[in-house]
Amino acid sequence: MPTYTGADSAQLHYDVLDRARAQSDPLVLLAGGAARHPAYLGDLGGLDTTYRLVVPHLRGVGETPMPADPTRGSFWRQAEDVERLREHLGLDRLLLAGHSAGSRIAVSYAAQFPDRVGALVLITPPTAYLVDVEPDSDDLVESRMRDPVFAAAAAAMDVDVSDGTEDTFNEWQLSVAPVGYAAWGKAEQSHAAEGTYVFEAAKAFFSVDPPTDVRERLGRVRAPVLVVGGAQDVMLGVAPLRALAELFLLGRLAVIEGSAHYPFVEAPDAFAGIVREFLDKAFGVGQGLGA
Repeated sequence: MPTYTGADSAQLHYDVLDRARAQSDPLVLLAGGAARHPAYLGDLGGLDTTYRLVVPHLRGVGETPMPADPTRGSFWRQAEDVERLREHLGLDRLLLAGHSAGSRIAVSYAAQFPDRVGALVLITPPTAYLVDVEPDSDDLVESRMRDPVFAAAAAAMDVDVSDGTEDTFNEWQLSVAPVGYAAWGKAEQSHAAEGTYVFEAAKAFFSVDPPTDVRERLGRVRAPVLVVGGAQDVMLGVAPLRALAELFLLGRLAVIEGSAHYPFVEAPDAFAGIVREFLDKAFGVGQGLGA
C-alpha cells in the first residue's frame, strides 16, 4: 500500500483504484463516517473507469495510525494532510471529492488552500455548520415513518453512544443505517455492513472547530464546485445543499432521484454520469494538473 508523509511526519496510507489505466488526473476521495473505513466507497459508482481514485486512510482509520495529538485527527487539521498528499502526487491543483463527513475535510482544504483546488465535489455533505437552513425533508420523513424498519432506525438516532465502546459504536451505526438509504433491500443492507468505524478517530475528528470566518473563505474559492444530493435523503433535504452550493463563486447543485445519502450506491450510473460531466468540464481528463 502506498504511503506519504503527513504534516507531522507520520506515514499515512492511501489506496489507488484505477481500472482504466489511463493517463488521467487523479481524483482524491475522502471517506466519511466520520472515521469509517473507506472500503464502503467502493469504486464510487464506477468512476475508477475514468479517473484514478486516490483514497486516503484518514487519521486513525485503516492502515493510518491515530496521531499522538488527537487534534491532528480533526477534520480541520486533516486538510494539512491533504496538502501533503497533493505535494506527494506532484500536482499543482487537486481534483478533490468528499462524501458525507469527508466533505468537512474537503471544505476545510478549500478554505485553507483555495488556490490548490482544481475542482471540488461534495457528496451528501453536512451543512448545519456552514448554512442556517433547516432540512426540508419533514414530509419525506413522515411518509417513511410508516415503515417500521425506518421508524426504529430513526428512533435509534437519538441514542447517546458517546460513552460507549468500539463495538457498541459500530452496532449503533448499523442500527441507524436504514435512515441513510431510500430503500432497505439486500444491496443496501450489504453496503451498510462495509467499512467499520473507529470510535477514537471519530471523536478526534470533531476535536477542533473551524474558524468563524470559514464561510467567507469559501466565497473566495475560484474553483468549480459540485454539491451532490439525494432526493430521498431525509438527513439533509435539498434546501440546505442549495444554500451550501451558493456559498461558492462557481457552485452548483445536482440532486439524484432514487437515492438518499449514498447516491454512488443507490443510483451509480446517474451519479457517475453527473460527476464525470462536471469534472470533464472543470478539468478535462488528462488536461494535466501536474506541477
